[in-house]
Amino acid sequence: MAKILNRFLFSWQDIEARSDLQRLRLVVEYLPDEDLMVIMEAHRKNGRDDYPVRAVWNSILSGIVYQHASIESLRRELCRNGELRQACGFDPFLGDGAVPSARAYSHFLGLLYRYSDLVEALFDRLVEELASLLPAFGEKLAVDSKAIASFGKPSKGEPGDCRRDKDADWGKKVYRGERKDGSQWEKVIRWFGYKLHLLVDAVYELPLSFEVTTASTSDTAQLHTLVEKLSSRHASVCERSKELSADKAYDSEKNCRVIYDTYRIKPVIDIRRMWRDKEPRLLHPEKADNIVYDETGTLYCICPETNEQRELAYGGFEKQRLALKYTCPVKAYGIECKGSCDCAHAQKSMRVSLDRDRRLFTPCARSSYAWDRAYARRTSVERVNSRLDVSFGFEEHNIRGIKKMKMRVGLALLVMLAVAVGHIKEGRQEMMRSLVSPPKRAA
Repeated sequence: MAKILNRFLFSWQDIEARSDLQRLRLVVEYLPDEDLMVIMEAHRKNGRDDYPVRAVWNSILSGIVYQHASIESLRRELCRNGELRQACGFDPFLGDGAVPSARAYSHFLGLLYRYSDLVEALFDRLVEELASLLPAFGEKLAVDSKAIASFGKPSKGEPGDCRRDKDADWGKKVYRGERKDGSQWEKVIRWFGYKLHLLVDAVYELPLSFEVTTASTSDTAQLHTLVEKLSSRHASVCERSKELSADKAYDSEKNCRVIYDTYRIKPVIDIRRMWRDKEPRLLHPEKADNIVYDETGTLYCICPETNEQRELAYGGFEKQRLALKYTCPVKAYGIECKGSCDCAHAQKSMRVSLDRDRRLFTPCARSSYAWDRAYARRTSVERVNSRLDVSFGFEEHNIRGIKKMKMRVGLALLVMLAVAVGHIKEGRQEMMRSLVSPPKRAA
């Protein structure tokens, strides 16, 4: 073994470990968990206190911060790392004897499941705190679902087989598109497990509301559930909300109608192409007219003289009339039209009621630049999902059962929000989404 002379004034314990533990310090310090701790300590009453409730709770949070895939992995790290044990609150004089056994962790988690409503209340308190810290928090929303495969196998009815997951089921997502040569492609993804439905702030990329369901649950039906939960628990945040972007999995007449009529949030939802024929349809088929629209809700006029099709100029949304305003392209752009004399809409404006088709005609017109900008913000929720995979360990986990999955997801989102609150309060708002990098040390 090569011997190395210690030529440094400080050891790694004073530099590297302590700086990395700042990530855990952010979570422990800024997570408002006192009520939960008091209740769990009261539950223990006069029972054995070999492993203090607060220390065990902090160690579970550290497992999420430092991306441990299992309790056994966390226990090994605690046995090895004295600084981490001390940061969690275990007695430093007991050494690795202070680390709870696997059975003790199992018992603690079982107790934690009983208070899952209090854990979710912590999430709500952090959302409220962020709303007070961040301007316009919740104004722009995005929603998407995330597939989470179960660690267990599909149940076949064998009693006592702990490898099976009796709660999960099969889910499927189908992706379709068109190649440059015009041919169609399709990709089908199937998984056994669960689905996380997540509503996030599209600017700050932080979660606002979530649901965990089985994999087969439809995305469409969950949109109203997420917004309703946001409205009931965070009314002030929901009142700020102006737009909500989502992919075509959430496209439905009901979603577009309810999201705007009930919450006054403009739905920016990609549309499913359901017309068999791709030809534009008459806006007023009951009378002779030259205004048509396509499957995306874009309006065109057809020149009576040349049959040339021109897109109408979008003039904005009229909230009181629940209608979209459009203007003749001749009037809007000053172009020449040979059929102006025979056109009933020449040099005029017209309105289209949203109630004509709530899927096609939305408060933010699909043909507008504003719709394109709003829909581009939908990728924010994909980045949050990516952080859950990479930084919070959902790419590789050993979770079976929906009760455990809901708790694990809830704890991960708690850590995400607590880190954001900590960075903001300590003057590092640019790092609010960073779990991996430790806070910069003061000069």
